[in-house]
Amino acid sequence: MNIEALKDFEIIGCEGTDKNVISRPTITYWQDAWRRLKKNKIAITSILVLIALAVLVIIGPTMRHYDYISIKAAEKNTAPNAKYWFGTDNLGRDLYARTWLGARVSMTVALVCTAIQILIGSIYGGTMAYLGGRTDDVMMRIIEFMTSMPSLLVTILVMLVLGNNMFALLIALSVTSWCETARQMRGLILQLKTSEYVLAARALGASPKRIIIKHLIPNTLGILILITASSIPTYIFTEAGLSFLGMGLQPPDISLGILISFGQQSMDFYPYQLFYPALILCITVLAFNLLGDGLRDALDPRLRQ
Repeated sequence: MNIEALKDFEIIGCEGTDKNVISRPTITYWQDAWRRLKKNKIAITSILVLIALAVLVIIGPTMRHYDYISIKAAEKNTAPNAKYWFGTDNLGRDLYARTWLGARVSMTVALVCTAIQILIGSIYGGTMAYLGGRTDDVMMRIIEFMTSMPSLLVTILVMLVLGNNMFALLIALSVTSWCETARQMRGLILQLKTSEYVLAARALGASPKRIIIKHLIPNTLGILILITASSIPTYIFTEAGLSFLGMGLQPPDISLGILISFGQQSMDFYPYQLFYPALILCITVLAFNLLGDGLRDALDPRLRQ
């Protein structure tokens, strides 16, 4: 088709616009990821659920103005009603306030452990990949030694040595969890080191600090977000499991695992004491997992249109 034949065609639907100007706006990687995430109704619903859970975790223990510590023998094992929305436990304490307080402790443990995992894993893995050579070999052998030990056994041993308290639980859950993050960061940094823009920056005389801050760290945020979204529910479930088995936090501390353990002992006669803490645990873990799946699809550059 020659140029003269093109004159026979008429462009319609573009009145008042300049045909030489590209009308589609240019969007960044993060803008495109947010656009795709908004189209995922399940992920957006999970975000709304997590926001609601976060609000209830903050204000829930004091929302009803009932003491979740004092013993009220006259109101023990009260079924859910207008006064006690989740009922009371075998000592007459408000189960609604105790459930949200336990959820606050469980989420706090998960967030702190995830932050420790991301911080140590990123620094350790980035150092391995950037320095390379013998340093990389030695640091990699340390990771292989750490991951060769059963994580549950290490967690139990740390709890036995340091005691059943919050500090010991944070150390026990974080002592080996950073290894997998470091391994993933090492592989990603090794790939980024050989990219054209990093080689160009190095050729132009950019310092290692500038290369790390300007080029390497921003390109690892995607995988760090995915690691965060998948690690938080894992820590919540692990903490609940350890407390349920009596190897995590112990009374008078409160967590979802402790409440589920108490509820399991009286589930034959008072099933609501098990139902509500277990329900909050399941909703929290499910929301984080669904959000993680949505983030994985939104941040995958291969799906970018």
